[in-house]
Order: sequence, then C-alpha cells, then structure tokens
Amino acid sequence: MTTATPRRVGTAAQRMRTGWFGAWLARPLASFHLVVAIAVLLTVLGLVMVLSASSVEAYAGGASVYSLFIQQAMFAALGAVLFYIALRVPMRVMRQLSFPAFALSLVLLVLVLIPGIGTEVQGSRRWFDLGVVSVQPSEIVKITLVVWGSHLLASRQTEKAGYKDILMPLVPAGLLVCFLVVLEPNLSTTIALGIVLTALLWFGGLPLRMFVTIAVSGGVAAAILALSAGYRSDRMRAFFSPGSDPQGIGYQARQAMYSLADGGIWGRGLGQSRAKWSYLPNAHNDFIFAIIGEELGFLGCALVLGLFALFVYTGLRIATRSVDPFIRLLTASATCWITGQALINVGYVVGLLPVTGLQLPLVSAGGSSLAITLLMFGIIANAARHEPEAVAALHAGQDGRFSRMLRLPIPEMYSPARARAARAKAKAKTKATAKPKVKPSPPKRALPSGRGRGGGQPRRSIDSDSARRSTRGEPRSSRSTEAWRGTRAWEPNYPMKHARDRGNSR
Repeated sequence: MTTATPRRVGTAAQRMRTGWFGAWLARPLASFHLVVAIAVLLTVLGLVMVLSASSVEAYAGGASVYSLFIQQAMFAALGAVLFYIALRVPMRVMRQLSFPAFALSLVLLVLVLIPGIGTEVQGSRRWFDLGVVSVQPSEIVKITLVVWGSHLLASRQTEKAGYKDILMPLVPAGLLVCFLVVLEPNLSTTIALGIVLTALLWFGGLPLRMFVTIAVSGGVAAAILALSAGYRSDRMRAFFSPGSDPQGIGYQARQAMYSLADGGIWGRGLGQSRAKWSYLPNAHNDFIFAIIGEELGFLGCALVLGLFALFVYTGLRIATRSVDPFIRLLTASATCWITGQALINVGYVVGLLPVTGLQLPLVSAGGSSLAITLLMFGIIANAARHEPEAVAALHAGQDGRFSRMLRLPIPEMYSPARARAARAKAKAKTKATAKPKVKPSPPKRALPSGRGRGGGQPRRSIDSDSARRSTRGEPRSSRSTEAWRGTRAWEPNYPMKHARDRGNSR
C-alpha cells in the first residue's frame, strides 16, 4: 500500500504534464489514426478550394462551374479506393510486386513519348487519354521508385554492403527515369523524382562524402536543365529580377503575392477571392496556396502548413518506431518526397523559390497526383499498423471501431528468424534455378571412416563457417557480384535482423 501510492501520484502528475494529446499519442494506433486524419483533412480542403478557385474560369469557358470539381471528386474517390487497397496489401506481397510495378512504370514512361499513344498538351507529352480521365505515368513512377528502392536497399543493409552495392542498380534506374521524364518535358516531376532518389540514398546509409557528391551533381544538372529551355530560363530570370517584366513572365508570381497580401490575417472569406477572376493564372492548380491565403487568410495557410508539419512528425515517428528496415526506408523516403514537394510549392508561391509547377499534394487540382498521393498515404497508414505496439494491440483484439468497420487484416509481427529463413529459402531457390557454368567433375572415391588423408579431422561442408570465413580473402568484385545475386531486386526476401534485435537473437 505504501509503495503503490507514489506510483499512482507520479503517473497522474505525468499525465497532467503531457496533457490529453500526449496521452492520446501514447496509444498503439495513434500513428495510424493521424495518417488517416491528415489525408482526409487535406483532401477535403483541396476539394473545397478547387471548387472555389476553378468555378469562375470554368463558367467563363462555357462549362459548368462544377466541372473541374466533379473531375477532382472522381479522382478523390479513386484515391480512396487505392488507399483502402494499400491498407489491405501485406508488406510481403508489396515487396514481391515492387520490381514488376517499377518495370511496368518504365514501360509506360516510354510509351507516353510515342506520338499517337501519348497525348500532347501545351508542348508536353505526359498523359494517356483514356476518354473519361487522363493518366500521367510520371506520377505513377514516383511511388514505384519509392517502394522498389526501399526493398532493394533494405536487402542490401542486412549484408553490410559497400557504397557500390547501394548505388547499383538504384542510381542508374533513377537516372533513367529522370531522363525519360525530362524528355516529356517535365522538370517539376524530375525534381520530385530527385527528392525521392536523394531520400532513398540518405536513409539507405550512403556515406556522407558520396552523398554530397551526388547532391552537388544533381544540383548542377538541375541548373543546366533550368537554363536549357526558353520558358525555364525565363522563370529563372523572373525570379532573380522580379520587377523587370511585371506584366510578362513575372506576372503570375506577382499576382500570387498580391493575393496573399489581400487575405491578411483572417482572409476575405471562403469563395470571396478576387484573384480567381482571371487575374491569377492556374489559380486552381499550381497557385492554389495563394487562393487559400486570400480566402482563409494567414490562419488558413497556417492550417495547411500545420497539417504537413504533423505529417512529417507522424511519418518519421512511424519510421523510428518500426523494426522492419523496409518499412523504415519506405516511410521515411515517402515522407521526404511528399513534404519536399509541398515545401517547393509553397516556396514559389510566396516568392522564395523559382516557379517550378510542382503541385501541392492532396490540395491542388490534378487527378493523377491526387490518386497516387492517396495511394502513398495508404501505404504509410499500412506501415503504421506494423509498429510493434500496434501489432501487439491488434493481436490482443484492440483494433478499434474504425479497423473493424473496414475489416482490415491483422498484420504479422516482424520476426528476424522468419526473415532469415525466408531469405535463405530465396537464396536456395536462386542457386537451384541457376545453370552450372562448368562441367561437374566426376565423384571422388569416399575416404575410409569419413576422415581426411592422414587420419585427420573429418571434412567440413563447403557451406560451413570456416568455408565462409575463407572467402574473406577474395577480391571485392567477386563478393559484390555474389551479394548482387543473393539480393536480386525481384526476389521476395525480408531483411535478416534489425539492430534492436541483435542482442536478443543469440
């Protein structure tokens, strides 16, 4: 009795200090609910603002004021279906399908460049026109690159691979994707793909000196691309000298600043924007953040930035609390991609960056971007359900009303032993299907009594520990080749063990 009372007092005092939000964050499924709530709030806000920003231009063009809003709502419904599918797909299946999906997205990037197959709009060939909707393959390749790159690097991390094993074949594949997107041309999506590749290399454990070299090379390449085309060089010139052509190339950025200033603290009111009356081009798409600032004021902009900040916290929280290296890489890289794209959009609207055309995720008009981003949010929500505390709570029957309503499957607990067994099985399958390169030698005569020559110790198998240690003297190239064969990108294998479990698995 005397020892229990201070413990209860300390717990109550701790709850008073943390508050109700801290107590709610300590719940096992808090990350999952945060991801779902952020996705819903940003999507609903985007639908409302797209309706407000596009109604005037749609009516002036002879269409219904709800035309673009209906199209955006259709893609939001498609994104909700993709979100739900991503919640139900096991991580093991996701890793199995990562390379085929990435290869298919590469094929789509090639097909969209062919005249007659891809649709050209305003000088760019980026879309497949399917009649009712248009699909942009460059948006699909973002998510396939994140998933496949995370699977590849998670497999390499378990082998303590060098930087060459980290770079190959991820960097050549990423550069090929960027090259195909540049041919469309689409510099803004190329920047987003560069963010994805950079995040994968950073969280994949690339040495700092190599990372700095690649980052500088990417910056130089982006600068060359920005100055190579006429319209891109005009944007750079307008950024560095905004007052040189206020009615020409600098008109859009200038009107966005006027729209933000007109909103003030409280805003003019929902639907009361004056910039959308043909004063601000692409108000519903690239510059929708300016319309938010004008109609909802500084508080509306702070709400949007606060939701993305909460998403950063939630994504990194999932990455740090997960024990599966694949989930850690996937969640952290996807968080950097979505947040980086949002910061670039807000940056050029407020005048801190040159205009690039990157959309504000889940808010700007754009069907393919909305559906693909919701699919990525669904994958992150699925990763949140794989946190150790969440898996334990789900197996204990504490799945909650929301999970029971959606009939979501209970995820499996990550086990280093099971991952090691799956990896060994995949390697055995690879060796069994590989063709022998040399003619097998005839069987030798068995030695008497199972002993070697001279009556020494029995022979050890070639797969024994001593045989493995004897390969340490081999050249690094042969070891790298063996590592590549053992961790092929299309093999469904799990990493061996996480750092947290190394002390407990012996």
